[in-house]
Amino acid sequence: MGCISVAEAWVNSAESLGADLHLELTGPGSRRAVLMRALRDGIRSGRLAPGTGLPPYRSLAADLGIARNTVADAYAELVAEGWLTARQGSGTRVAQQVAPVAPVRGQRTPARPTRPTYDLVQGQPDPSAFPRGAWLASARRALTAAPHDAFGPGDPRGRAELREALAGYLARVRGVRTNPRRIVVCSGAAHALRLMAAVAGGGSGRWAVESYGLPYHRALLAGEGIRTVPLAVDEHGARVGELGAVGAVLLTPAHQFPTGGPLHPERRAAVVDWARSTGGLVLEDDYDGEFRYDRQPVGAVQSLDPDRVVLVGSVSKSLSPTLRIGWMVLPEQLVDDVVAAKGEREQWSSATEQLTLADFIASGAYDRHVRTMRQRHRRRRDQLVSALAERAPRVRVAGIAAGLHAVLELPAGTERAVVKAAAWQGLAVEGLADYRHPDCPAGEGAGHRERDGRDGLVVGYATPPEHTYGGALDALCRALP
Repeated sequence: MGCISVAEAWVNSAESLGADLHLELTGPGSRRAVLMRALRDGIRSGRLAPGTGLPPYRSLAADLGIARNTVADAYAELVAEGWLTARQGSGTRVAQQVAPVAPVRGQRTPARPTRPTYDLVQGQPDPSAFPRGAWLASARRALTAAPHDAFGPGDPRGRAELREALAGYLARVRGVRTNPRRIVVCSGAAHALRLMAAVAGGGSGRWAVESYGLPYHRALLAGEGIRTVPLAVDEHGARVGELGAVGAVLLTPAHQFPTGGPLHPERRAAVVDWARSTGGLVLEDDYDGEFRYDRQPVGAVQSLDPDRVVLVGSVSKSLSPTLRIGWMVLPEQLVDDVVAAKGEREQWSSATEQLTLADFIASGAYDRHVRTMRQRHRRRRDQLVSALAERAPRVRVAGIAAGLHAVLELPAGTERAVVKAAAWQGLAVEGLADYRHPDCPAGEGAGHRERDGRDGLVVGYATPPEHTYGGALDALCRALP
């Protein structure tokens, strides 16, 4: 540790993209710490605007008279924190999302950032991971081979090419028993729920849902006149033995959302028996069934009884939510009613994107992309677990055998404080309570320890861009008790 004696340095190098860079290298600390502080100050003040190119680390090291590794380490840490970005071919630049923080008169501590620097909210993959080249190749092939009717009014069932590709893929990867005639293309899980509410929402007007799940889905069903009844969740998934007089049950059996873990085999059989004996329907949300890491893949419940289970899937987690392509694998007796509820023409999913996805699946590009992303997500999950073991060993991580998120179990009564502390660290993350059904009773019951009422964080480790993930984990660990 020490103080750099140089008060300021001007960098003007032919390799620095023609930019003059003024740095004030003052104050205590190591050379790396002083350099990082000077760069942060320049960005905060707005002097180094978003997108500004920085000199190559070799040039900056030579101009400052310090070791190359010192500058390289400083750049790398600022990239991890989200202040800088580094891409091959475009060098190191000030990150676009970093905004200068205006000083507040009389305030001794920095103001809370108005926008999060880091994002660990679950729900989507890293947009930069979209396989643009492979998708473009499929689009070219699909458009070249497309029949003329692909550019006319769309079939509400979806393009035949996509339904055929999905039937083969789902049978091979998820164990689904179906054929193209029983698949209807939709724009995603929300669209599927609206269609099922229109077709099967009558009768009791009550559907069972897991005690933890997406509030948006519950609100959507409520908007369609369906009352949702919470079904308690424990370490074996939803407790389907407690199903009462409801017309349908919405489940996430491959990986309970958000608490994690598959539905126990006995319960999978039990919910199918319930549907057969009562005439009810099982809606299976297969939102991330392809992403498993430490266990064998869990097949779809639909395979146990294709006439009582509706399987819903999409590419929102595996490719991108902007594609707006999902599917429903339906019992034969519901196909015509669902198609009628959709309307006479396809209004939701682009026919050209459907054809592209069909080629993407048939060519094997989808399998390759999923395998690549599975490895990437596993690596990120392992980084999360390792960081917590080292810096927050009292926090237990659950639900990590599959999926794109993990649940961090917190001491009772600390969830809201931790979410607030994360916000002060510039980190967006959600508490487990955000997903809890408002009618769900807290406590323990029936001899099983429920997850209801437990404090925790839902951490989406697939969301951040690669260059900000390390900084996001640092901010998370600083916020934890």
